Amino acid sequence: MNVPEVAYVAVAVSDVAAASRVFNGELGLANKSGSLGDGSEVPLFTVGRTALAVFEAGHPFLGADSRPGVHHIAIAAPDPTAYLKAIDVPAVDGALCEGIDGVRQLELGLDATCGVRLRVCEPLVVAVGGSPYVERIDHLGVASSDNNRAAAVFSGKLGCPLESTQTDMEVQMAVESFTSDKYGVVYHNRPPQPMGGLRVSFLTAGDFELEFLQPFDPMPENADHSGPPPNQPGNTRGDRGAIGRYIQRRGSGLHHIALKTPNINQLLPDLARKGLRMIDFKGRPGSRRALIGFVHPASLGGLLLHFVERDEL
Repeated sequence: MNVPEVAYVAVAVSDVAAASRVFNGELGLANKSGSLGDGSEVPLFTVGRTALAVFEAGHPFLGADSRPGVHHIAIAAPDPTAYLKAIDVPAVDGALCEGIDGVRQLELGLDATCGVRLRVCEPLVVAVGGSPYVERIDHLGVASSDNNRAAAVFSGKLGCPLESTQTDMEVQMAVESFTSDKYGVVYHNRPPQPMGGLRVSFLTAGDFELEFLQPFDPMPENADHSGPPPNQPGNTRGDRGAIGRYIQRRGSGLHHIALKTPNINQLLPDLARKGLRMIDFKGRPGSRRALIGFVHPASLGGLLLHFVERDEL
């Protein structure tokens, strides 16, 4: 089976105009307006080969649970009904409905997609253009309670190749010192203590990956998942805690969007100077030997966005 192409990624924000200023004005993404069946319009930003559709939170097109965040992915297929029949995955409602710009689409059930909201639609025409700051979507982060099951669905049924897997773990190390007026100072390193982290699986869809993030904790009685203090860069412990809390509140599902950039240490401080509230002001180590940096969700109407700079292998 071929790698599925993605027509668009739908995000929900509390302020579409403010988010659009960031995507178009600050990041230089090409855009056009897409029409909806109720006569309203949705801005579509071109990110690599994929459209990013920005909806107002609560918009009827999104259906249930349309709080701010990444809402759904739409796989492109000339015949959505035939596509679902071929992969043997049922739609919520077998009847085709009208999507963006009139293209027909079907919605899949959450039980069949490990909590990831997924639709299949006819191909969508997007604006032509590139950005000096953003190359494409690097990945969509998915809060996952079972990466093995997610791989069975997205790789086994949908044809998303497994790009790589890894384990992100924070380790704490204590150093003891023994100081004597006669014998001097001796330092002793205690064995490293794992503080928990994330098991990560990357599966390719379109020109980006789905990053399934499953929290794990080998020593829950000792671990601290509070994360860094306010106005300090993020860390692995904080990332693990954020994913775990998301699953407790909302269950497994789409969590954040990451955009690939050629120069993260130029982009992050530039966005801060332009008034965006930031979590990271310079790139920090991330998955796949990357440098990553997060924008605070308050800057994008509740959408969690981060940037990735990395070399392709």
